[in-house]
Amino acid sequence: MIQKIEINGIHTEVTDDLKKYVLKKIGKMDQYMPLHARESAHAEVKLKEQKIKTRVECTAEVILHLPHDTITVKETTINMFAAVDVVEAKLKNQIIKYKETHGTKRLHQRIMNKFKRDPAQASE
Repeated sequence: MIQKIEINGIHTEVTDDLKKYVLKKIGKMDQYMPLHARESAHAEVKLKEQKIKTRVECTAEVILHLPHDTITVKETTINMFAAVDVVEAKLKNQIIKYKETHGTKRLHQRIMNKFKRDPAQASE
């Protein structure tokens, strides 16, 4: 669970249900991060509601501060909960890309070492 999540409402009231939903969805994103980034990661969630003529647009923006990078994801829909869902999916993909570039290669090395033949075993 991401330890520090700031939730701000712009032109909208952040209800308890919405706050719990955001904490549940965005808080679990740490499972996709590299281990070294989990401790220092913190997120800013901005929820904005605009009324344009007869319709309402809800925008969810997540700014995730990680070591060496900052990931920003933004989505607008007609429902705030739907916007949070789409932002979660986009953020997951961005974190996976971050992990590929900034993650450690140890796991890959360990797997490859298992497949390499040990010279002592080869002579037997």
